[in-house]
Amino acid sequence: MKLSIVILNYKVPHHLMLCLDSVTKSIENIEAEIIVVDNKSLDASCELVRKNFPEVRLISNKENLGFSKGNNIGVKKAQGEFLCILNPDTVVPEDCFENLLKYYQELKKPGAVGVQLIDGSGKFLKESKRNIPTPRVALKKLTGNSSSYYNFKLKKEDKGSTDILVGAFMFMKTEVYLNIGGFDEDYFMYGEDIDLSYRILKAGFQNYYLGSVKVLHFKGESTIKDQLYVNRFYEAMYIFYKKHFKNYKTSFSLVKQILKLTMALERIKLKSIKNRKQTFKETLLVSESKCLRNKVANRLNSKIKVSSKITSEVENSFIIIDSNYLQYRDCINIMTNLKSKNNAYRIKPRNYNFIIGSESKYLKGEVIDLS
Repeated sequence: MKLSIVILNYKVPHHLMLCLDSVTKSIENIEAEIIVVDNKSLDASCELVRKNFPEVRLISNKENLGFSKGNNIGVKKAQGEFLCILNPDTVVPEDCFENLLKYYQELKKPGAVGVQLIDGSGKFLKESKRNIPTPRVALKKLTGNSSSYYNFKLKKEDKGSTDILVGAFMFMKTEVYLNIGGFDEDYFMYGEDIDLSYRILKAGFQNYYLGSVKVLHFKGESTIKDQLYVNRFYEAMYIFYKKHFKNYKTSFSLVKQILKLTMALERIKLKSIKNRKQTFKETLLVSESKCLRNKVANRLNSKIKVSSKITSEVENSFIIIDSNYLQYRDCINIMTNLKSKNNAYRIKPRNYNFIIGSESKYLKGEVIDLS
């Protein structure tokens, strides 16, 4: 088997359905398997996978084992030569894995490969390509200077080497992941992708970035800045510095003090975003389905303008994209091309009666039931 895709799910059933729909389209011409590991979501996630994707290998954990252990459980069942660690709140283009497999053949001593991640508004997520977060670099980042934290040597559309990738999407040979030891299970959540990336480098491999492949990541699903987040972030930073840097005690103490202030400012920013209500001049449906138009109009109680395509002039609009009409690659391109036009986007997955999307990496996504 050529490829195994491991998706760790926790309480995002609708995002998981959209993700699986895009992934199944992307592997139509590849000998591949999909493994979903559910960390005791206690919702409809497992039932939906069994009903809609019977070909998917589902592992239902009896407790929430965290990001690292959950993914490691999935990888142990993987049979593919190549492996992709993928978040459930992502959407991949149809040619995603074909392009990655082709790019991989060009690389020297490849470790993991990352892609250009965008959020639900089409904005580039800078964590797609990062440098090693040494204590000095991390402290500069927390005080507002991210010039050394992100890899600005590579433009977002470029391809080339980078140090650190993000756990939402990591592509590599399965043997590399296993030989490195997989994700360190001392990390429950956060920091494990940095640690794995760094250990890959220390083992003599090089990580790479392929900016021509764009993957949508509804990051707001996992960015609630509450005390639990802060505590887990503290723990992750402490593990990383203790493991890899001799001066970890001083570094962690400084990081902890600055992080408290940073998180307080983040919560103020998040509250401001939540209270900001956006109004749109029109609602556009990119589809040929009259039935879908009627469903959307009734659900939103709004006049719907149906369009066969979205031009670069569209702005301040609520845009609903029917993935039965456009490919997921086209959905992603529309979002990135119009990212500065003050639009909002919702995607209608194939064969499902809901639309889904998010305006910001700071906010949880919205699911609108059309049934």
